Amino acid sequence: MRIPPGAYRVEIAWTAGPYEFFGEHFDGVECAATRLCISDDQVVGWEMGLGVDDDIDRLQPGEQIRFYSDANVGCFADAGAWTALAAPFRTYVDGRPVPRDSEPLPGWCERVTDESHEADLVTFTAESGGVVWLGRTKTGDVATIVVTSGMPGAKA
Repeated sequence: MRIPPGAYRVEIAWTAGPYEFFGEHFDGVECAATRLCISDDQVVGWEMGLGVDDDIDRLQPGEQIRFYSDANVGCFADAGAWTALAAPFRTYVDGRPVPRDSEPLPGWCERVTDESHEADLVTFTAESGGVVWLGRTKTGDVATIVVTSGMPGAKA
C-alpha cells in the first residue's frame, strides 16, 4: 500500500464512563480508536491491516490479527523517514527515555518532525490488543486507516 506524500487529518474517537480500579471508582476517558483520513472518498469495505509476519490464512473464523505493545502507544509516520522519526523514541540513558524534541498535541498525542525528510510522526494512545483496519474505496484505494484501542487482558 502506497500513500502519496501530503498532510492528512488524524481523528480520535473517545469513550467516557465510570470504572473501578483496585476498589476505587473513577470517571474515565479513553481513546477508543484513532483514524488517519487519507481521502474523503466513501469507504465501501474494510480489511484488517497485516504486519510483516502476519498470515491471514492461519486465522480461524471470527479471529482478528491484533497488535501488542508494552507502551500503549501507536503512531502514523512517513515510512521513508521511519528511522529518523522513530529514533527519539528509541534513545535511552540508564533505562529511561531521553527527553525528545517533540510538539505536544491534544489528546496525549505528540508530533516529531524531521526537516530533512519533510516528514512527521504523530503518536496516539493505542492499548495493546488493538486491531488495524484499512477502509477501501470502490477503486480499492485506501481512504482511511483506523487503529482500535486494545482489549482488557491483552498480553503485551
